[in-house]
Amino acid sequence: MATTEIPDYPRGITFEQVWAALMYDREQMAKSRDEFDRRMKETDRKIQETDRIVKENARQMGYLNNRFGELAEHLVGPSIMEKFNERGFNFTQRSSDVEIKEQDSPRAFAEIDILLENGDIVIAVEVKSKPKEEDVKKHVERMEVLRRAANRRKDARKYQGAIAGAIVTQAMRDYIIQNGFYLIEQSGDTVKLTIPDGFTPRDW
Repeated sequence: MATTEIPDYPRGITFEQVWAALMYDREQMAKSRDEFDRRMKETDRKIQETDRIVKENARQMGYLNNRFGELAEHLVGPSIMEKFNERGFNFTQRSSDVEIKEQDSPRAFAEIDILLENGDIVIAVEVKSKPKEEDVKKHVERMEVLRRAANRRKDARKYQGAIAGAIVTQAMRDYIIQNGFYLIEQSGDTVKLTIPDGFTPRDW
């Protein structure tokens, strides 16, 4: 029959010493668990703080973008009609922050940054600090709203659009032009109207 070997403990060790060692290990495990819990709570706190900072930064960036857009609009507005008239448009009226409302409803469903008008044509200008494709797509929808509103008023004038930007990449220039919009870019203290050779504006 096999026999079980008894571990050879160091001579002279007492029960109290063994018990003390076990208690010490137990205390160390408890401390490790407490430290782990503390670090987990600290990690959760840091995650929550980081999330708060990210949300706050996003809110502030949105606010700054809006303020920058307003500033760009004020920079563009005073000279934009002049730039178009230099190209023979003969605009006589410029309006800012125009709201187009639904029929028999006070709710605005289209907002135009700048609206240029004469007896034959209306150009709606969307002002952005740095235009993106989504801004161009939304301006297409905005032009369709304008056209429907004009039809209700029996307004037979041509409606065209323009995108104004302080920072415009070459790819975005091409995209704006391809969608039939005039391009207005910041140039020093004023703006320039970009109309490439062969450009045909889209009519609504």
